[in-house]
Amino acid sequence: MKKRYMGVDLHRNCFTVYTREGDGRGESREWSIRSLKAFAKTVNATDEVAVEATGDVRLFLEALKGQGCRIVVVNPHQFQVISRSVKKTDEHDAKVLAEFLSKGLLPEVRMKDEVHARVASLAQTRDKLVKLRTTLKNKVNNLLAARGILIRKESLSSDKGLAEVLACEVSELERMELEILVGEIRHLNESIRKMEELLGEQGPKLRGWKNLTSIKGIGNIGASILLSTIGNIEDFADEGKLAAYFGIVPRVSNSNETEHSGRITKQGCKLGRTTLVQCALIAARYSPYLQKYYYRIAATRGTGKAIIALARKFLGIIYKTLKNNWIFEDFPRFVLANG
Repeated sequence: MKKRYMGVDLHRNCFTVYTREGDGRGESREWSIRSLKAFAKTVNATDEVAVEATGDVRLFLEALKGQGCRIVVVNPHQFQVISRSVKKTDEHDAKVLAEFLSKGLLPEVRMKDEVHARVASLAQTRDKLVKLRTTLKNKVNNLLAARGILIRKESLSSDKGLAEVLACEVSELERMELEILVGEIRHLNESIRKMEELLGEQGPKLRGWKNLTSIKGIGNIGASILLSTIGNIEDFADEGKLAAYFGIVPRVSNSNETEHSGRITKQGCKLGRTTLVQCALIAARYSPYLQKYYYRIAATRGTGKAIIALARKFLGIIYKTLKNNWIFEDFPRFVLANG
């Protein structure tokens, strides 16, 4: 059976498939998303299929998983041939995917299992709610500051603090605005609490949960976010590969005989990278080893670079902990639990 290369431009209600034969000839066809199973029956085990990573890609993968074909999920941020193309049609996009697939030139996305994907989704939703709450708190703070009423933003996290906001002497119109803002903040507080409960239930299901939570500086939510970002630790040959995945390695520019290292790449999951930095800074409060490392870098290169260097060092510890299945009895002294 001849090998074929299929490029798929996937949308919510339909998808376009360009099938490229080995001799370069090809044809395109549009399918309804309800015809996924019918399309799957036309795919042979010898075929290769390329599809961009979108919100619907798991549904597509599920339909094809029994066909035995190779499926390449493409990273759209690294493969910008389509997004920057002057000719933007579904057929053209699918054709480009098929052609690059036939040459083995497509950047692939690591697809996590269902459990890791679900926890990652919960963590992202919680993060969005927290950011929205911060925006509303800032609005309350600014509104009161304009009246010369100064409050601590931290107080807006409690019902007592919110009640004090409503007791402030302001105009009638401002009071109405504050009541709406406080109501939304209270609602967000409850929603965030529920999201954290869900993370607390699902996080322990991830492999490596006990390992990471034994590190002083990584709490339940931090462990959930880091593990859902990492996925299977066996996917990374060394800690350098994991650091590159988190985007905390410097950009390198080579030209002739010169080589320049710039700022970190910031590739990958921003929430995972932010959580890593936060956990590293907390861990450094308890670990003399990490604390000494941080201050040594800060003294010569500044606090900004020291924080990134600390996060990179801390990620190396996380990598070794997961790879070797370590559970710490006393993390600050690097004492492992027996058994």
